[in-house]
Amino acid sequence: MFVAVLRLFARLPLAWLHCAGAMMGWMVYWASPTYAARLRENLYASGVCGGDAQCRALLRAAIAETGKGVTELTAIWFGKDEKVAQLVVECKRWDLAEAARARGNGIIFLTPHLGCFEIGGLYIAQRMPLTALYRPPKKRWLEPLMIAGRSRWQAVVAPANLKGVRMLYKALARGEAVGLLPDQAPGVGEGVWADFFGRPAYTMTLVRRLQAMSGAAVIMFFAERLPEGRGYGLCFDEIPAARLDEAALNRAIEEQVRRCPAQYLWSYNRYKIPAGAKPPEF
Repeated sequence: MFVAVLRLFARLPLAWLHCAGAMMGWMVYWASPTYAARLRENLYASGVCGGDAQCRALLRAAIAETGKGVTELTAIWFGKDEKVAQLVVECKRWDLAEAARARGNGIIFLTPHLGCFEIGGLYIAQRMPLTALYRPPKKRWLEPLMIAGRSRWQAVVAPANLKGVRMLYKALARGEAVGLLPDQAPGVGEGVWADFFGRPAYTMTLVRRLQAMSGAAVIMFFAERLPEGRGYGLCFDEIPAARLDEAALNRAIEEQVRRCPAQYLWSYNRYKIPAGAKPPEF
C-alpha cells in the first residue's frame, strides 16, 4: 500500500515535488537544532561564500535544496522508466565516458553528495553496466526501496562491505563501470586524513586502490537541479590517475561543489572521527 501511494506521488510534476521538498527542508531545519548547527558550521567554515550576506543567502538556498533531495526520490525511485529517463535534459562531456569505455579498463564514476546523485547513476546505467556501492540506511525498511529504485536498466547495487567491494573489483576486471560517493566517510582502517575545505576529513582510500588495481579511468560528475523543476543537468570531468591520492580526490570534490554550492549536502557529518580511528594531527 505504501509503495502504491509513492507511485501515485511519482506522477506529480517534479516542480511540485521540489516545492514540497523546500518546505520540508525548512521544517527539518527548525525542528532539529543539531542538524541545523552542523549545516551552518560546515557551510560557513568551507569558505565557498564571501561575506555574511552571501553566506546567509547560500544557507537559505541549501536548506531548501536539501529538502528537495528527499522528495525528488519519489519521482526517481518510483516513477516509470520512460519518465525517469526524461529527467536528465542536459549533459556535458559524456564523450569522456564513451572514450574511457572504448579503452576497456573500466570506469570509476564518482559523484559527491551534490545535486541529485541518484539520477546520475541511472543515466549511466541506461548506457552501460554499472555496479554502484551503497551504504545500507539506518532505517531497515528503507533498504529494499532503495535497492529497487537504484536497480534499473543495467545498474547493480553493492553493499558497503567486503562483499560489495569484491563486486566492484570484479566489475572493473570485466571492463565495466562502478560508482561511488567519494565524500562518504569510510570506516576505521578504510581511509586516511586529508584536507577538505580547510579541515581534516577521513577520506576513503578505496578509489585509489580500485584504480591502481584496474587501470580504470576516473570520472567525476554531478547532476544539478535545474530551476522550476525543469529536470537535471549532468556534467562529467575526468581526473588524471597520475595524481589520484586522497588529497587530490578531495580537491576535485571541492571543485565540483564550488560550481553549485547551494546543492551540496552540508548537513552530512563529513568531519566525524570513525570509531577506533586515530584523530587527525593537523
